[in-house]
Formats: sequence, structure tokens, C-alpha cells
Amino acid sequence: MADKGYRSRANRRLLAARGIAATIPERADQLANRRARGSAGGRPYRFEARTYRQRNVVERAFNRLKQWRGLATRYDKHAHHYRAGLLLASLLLWLK
Repeated sequence: MADKGYRSRANRRLLAARGIAATIPERADQLANRRARGSAGGRPYRFEARTYRQRNVVERAFNRLKQWRGLATRYDKHAHHYRAGLLLASLLLWLK
């Protein structure tokens, strides 16, 4: 799942090569251009609105984690220290 800004062919090819089904909405200008071209505009990519709606849960979790200064600024020099902080912050948010 991704924002409308990541709807390029290159991104879709990369996801398809890794076996990942993309759920990215079509921008209004791209939709209008495709419709203006008629049958030459091609078929729209598959988009599941129900799946895309669940994306906000993940984004809200990232925003809550970014409130932890150490996680947002990445002051930790070692990956295992950063991961420990991430796990601690996630656990405390989950316990709330």
C-alpha cells in the first residue's frame, strides 16, 4: 500500500518482481488522462479500497512512534540500540 505519489511504473515493476500486490490509488490527473485517451488509455490498475483504508492504522502507529525523540532523530550509533528503543516505545504504546 502506498500514497498516490508512488504510482510509477518503476515502483509497480519492483513490487511485482518481489511478488507484492500493489494497492495504490490513481491520481485524478492520471485518471482524467487515461479516460481522455479512450480505449488507448488502457485498463486501470487493480485497487482495493477496503485494503487501502487499513493503511492509516500503520501510519498512525509510525506517527506515535516518532513522538519519541530518540527514534525520530536516530541518535543511536548502533542498530541494536535503535531496535531496543523501538521495541520499548512500541511496547509502551501497546500497553496504553
